[in-house]
Amino acid sequence: MDFYLTALLLGLCYSAIALGIYISMKIFNIPDITTDGSYTLGAVVTAILLTHHQPPYIILPLVIIAGGTAGAITGFIHTRLKINALLAGILVMTALYSVNLSLMGRSNLPLINLQSIFTIVNIGADPNQNTFWILIVFVAVITLLIGYVLKTDFGIAMRATGNSESMIRSLGVNTDRMKIIGLAVANALTALSGYLISQFQGFTDISMGIGIVIVGLGSVIIGETLINWLKVTSVAVSLLLVLAGAIIFQLVLAVTLDIGVDANLLKLVTAVFVLLIVSLPRITARGKSMF
Repeated sequence: MDFYLTALLLGLCYSAIALGIYISMKIFNIPDITTDGSYTLGAVVTAILLTHHQPPYIILPLVIIAGGTAGAITGFIHTRLKINALLAGILVMTALYSVNLSLMGRSNLPLINLQSIFTIVNIGADPNQNTFWILIVFVAVITLLIGYVLKTDFGIAMRATGNSESMIRSLGVNTDRMKIIGLAVANALTALSGYLISQFQGFTDISMGIGIVIVGLGSVIIGETLINWLKVTSVAVSLLLVLAGAIIFQLVLAVTLDIGVDANLLKLVTAVFVLLIVSLPRITARGKSMF
């Protein structure tokens, strides 16, 4: 049972990264690999400031700024220097590895017995319940803010930039600026996941971001599959289904561990699961065409 409770809490922690990848890949159609670096950057900034006894509510805006800056740099390289978006993300991600290592001064920072967002507020007596409710509130606030922004004129311009860049540019919208802002928001959300995970697991490691984009991408793909199956058109409901995707993704991994699969094979299982989710719509379509 502990597997599933931890999976639920991890799914909530990874909700922000799922929303970030949803913005970059599904709204702007940009495969942003900066995710691996900005996720770790959020965790590194959190760890450094926590070890210097700064309260979590002071750290939060700094993490958002750090992640947003990383995303904006990727956007600048892509739009102003005309570098392929994938390559721009790889360049920034690679640079962030050195930045993160330099900031920490070592490869791992333990955060045991330090104040965290999960200890400054006591909603329930049980630590797991307390963590759950704090994460629910945290994720709800983020989702409501993103949902509100995407429904504003600015948010509609962002969505139009991904859907039809030439059309929205003809209406006078600076699409390059939209992409930079969009990648900044996406990576700020990714950094928030690093902020939550570092406090949840009690340490920050320089390699914790390697391959983390698969977790976010898998969550978004599950969410998108649910969106297509349910024929959802509402932005708010779509965001909720992406959050559900993040939780389902972690629950699947929990089931994998619970049935006795070697933990060393977890990355392999993750890759195969994402492949199956990606392939499912095509397999279903081919099956229908045969009958």
